[in-house]
Amino acid sequence: MINAELFVPLVSPCVGDDEIAAVTAVLRSGQLAQGPEVAAFEAEFAPVAGCSDAVAMNSGTAANHAALEAMDVGDGDEVVTTPFTFAATSTPILQQRAVPRFVDIDPRTFNLDPAAALGACGPRTKAVALVDLFGLPIDPSGVPDLRARNIRVLEDACQAVGAARAGIRAGTIGEVAAFSFYATKNLTTGEGGMLTTSDPAIAARARRFRHHGQGQQYEYVSLGYNYRMTDVAAAIGRVQLRRLVDGNASRRANAAFYDRELEGFAGLTTPYVPAGTSHAYHQYSILIDSRATPNGADRDAVRATLGERGVATGIYYPRPLHLHPLFARLGYGPGDFPVAERTAKMILALPIHPQLERKQLEHVVACLRRAVGAN
Repeated sequence: MINAELFVPLVSPCVGDDEIAAVTAVLRSGQLAQGPEVAAFEAEFAPVAGCSDAVAMNSGTAANHAALEAMDVGDGDEVVTTPFTFAATSTPILQQRAVPRFVDIDPRTFNLDPAAALGACGPRTKAVALVDLFGLPIDPSGVPDLRARNIRVLEDACQAVGAARAGIRAGTIGEVAAFSFYATKNLTTGEGGMLTTSDPAIAARARRFRHHGQGQQYEYVSLGYNYRMTDVAAAIGRVQLRRLVDGNASRRANAAFYDRELEGFAGLTTPYVPAGTSHAYHQYSILIDSRATPNGADRDAVRATLGERGVATGIYYPRPLHLHPLFARLGYGPGDFPVAERTAKMILALPIHPQLERKQLEHVVACLRRAVGAN
């Protein structure tokens, strides 16, 4: 039985009266589909992302797909990427009839290092898809070497809106980037996404791709899809964008509390943040090593104990992509990417959202202490 002495939700979307008013205004305007709100959202988002063009989509998945199409990824091409991410990084590769080539992750950042990606590039490699996992941007230092090899670079920044590393904003590390505005993201439109780039040719292709491949109205130039964002979603996004800096600051403050209070817990590793990095903390994911916890508790036992005491947690991700049937059929199997597989067995996401109160954070730490048998 759950002991709800103090419930701590894993996520809590920050939606209030301003979003309701913005949506109401759109409904009363009669312009519900892609219209002036979408155009305004794109114009306001581009400078925040540090690029010249922002193309609104109906999901981060659609943004990834449009980015691959705009980079001419197609039949038989290989795209080097990480197995430790949400499927929406790799399923668009399959949609383009290309092949995901997985490379193991860095054990500290959980990201795919660009240098490792470069080492895996072969004659069929057209692009790499590098993920800013949990809000930690990839290391930008290796990207120029990829470009020197004429490898196209997609930055999957779906979890990293507002983050930066080495003075470079997430979304500008590659030549094109994808953001997600899913309900639990740092900036939400309920469902939605954004493709960002400073290459006008990529932006033009993405705009055509999201609108059934149309050039002028009812002129079908190329294959495309209905990936358009609605004005309702964009109106929510414009309000959310104004809150992004404060919301991310709250997430970082919550992370700093956890870092301080969890330091020294045997068997527990807090997120690694490289110097000069502004982490977005879409997730605050710890590792739990049962070989080192005082009571021998593993991740699943710790999660169960937290749940009994009203602390919601998440596992991102319980199984790397290469072990799922969709990708295993490409020839992958257990043991191919040991770091990703080991991480998936140990990782646990704690509540980190901006609406957490101090007493809730303290409760999470106290419950963790009990769960691992710390003094």
